[in-house]
Amino acid sequence: MVKKKNNFKFIDLFAGIGGFHIAMHENGGKCVFASEIDKFARQTYWHNFHKISSEIFENDNFNQDITDPNLDYENIPDFDVLCAGFPCQPFSHAGLKKGFDDTRGTLFFNIKEIVKAKIEANKVNKKTTIPRVLLLENVKGFKNHDKGNTFKVVKRTLKELGYEVAAEVLNSKHFGVPQNRERIFIVAWYKDLIGKSEFKFPFGLDKNGEVILDKSKRDEEANPVRVGKILLRKKQLEKFEKRDKKTYTISEKLWAGHQRRRLEHARKGNGFGYSSFNAKSPYTSTISARYYKDGSEILIEQKNLTDRPNRPRKLHPTEAARLQGYPIDDWFEIPVSDNQAYKQFGNSVSIPVVKTVASEIIKQLLYA
Repeated sequence: MVKKKNNFKFIDLFAGIGGFHIAMHENGGKCVFASEIDKFARQTYWHNFHKISSEIFENDNFNQDITDPNLDYENIPDFDVLCAGFPCQPFSHAGLKKGFDDTRGTLFFNIKEIVKAKIEANKVNKKTTIPRVLLLENVKGFKNHDKGNTFKVVKRTLKELGYEVAAEVLNSKHFGVPQNRERIFIVAWYKDLIGKSEFKFPFGLDKNGEVILDKSKRDEEANPVRVGKILLRKKQLEKFEKRDKKTYTISEKLWAGHQRRRLEHARKGNGFGYSSFNAKSPYTSTISARYYKDGSEILIEQKNLTDRPNRPRKLHPTEAARLQGYPIDDWFEIPVSDNQAYKQFGNSVSIPVVKTVASEIIKQLLYA
């Protein structure tokens, strides 16, 4: 990986297959602790990072369960930035005025406790590093989840810990990947260490790779992309299919089912059903963890074929990786089954988005 000459440490919570890890590493960060509970995601994570960040594996800092009561958060190596694409869970309606205790029973509670442990340890020993920045990611609807209570509790909890908080919904299609994927990003910085009143989010990248900081200009200035950018060439796909003795063209039965359901939904006046794309499409819909089931949200058109049916096909895992900005054509590898790969990329962050946000965090907050 190309690594910039910055010098900060980060931890990777709910790490998945390492989208945050790649983005932070390429911005000069060093991973000192990671946690992921899914065994297949752990397999992919180890496979790709055991050489790049060997110390976290050698020092037993590749954690399997962040909720393990035997894990002493104070003993997590000191870090500057906490990264977490944490699961979205509702907080108790009954506890909306309980301060820190509002988060108990949710996985955000563990993020809060890790940060709190470091802040408390610093009061005893000034050599302990207080986390300077937190970078959190979640689904677009997180802000309105549980009638807005979930976001309110998260924001208030971070402020009670001493952090300023900013949040924005960013779309992957504005950052050079052809996917219409909206996710909320929350950036929090420790006020006593970083005397900034605001953080300016990047809303995209233009044709020259420059950051777009004006939200109103992101659609007109963002570098246009096409789905063809991530598609395998016909001969490449055929080579993979021959090697693996499988086809990515969907079956007649599944295709008929997709078409039938689309007609049924159309009669009811809604737009649900399958979504198909070709090389000239500006972007796909959002790839999700359920993509492995039937591929309905992203089907690739196949027309005028002489050697196979003209039914659409699913993405190849290599294409799913490209759709999320993974360096699959360089060094990143997929050591798991197709189904697991689809789940993993569907659950992942889009690397170019995180990489750009991380770059702005460094410029505006860490080394301002």
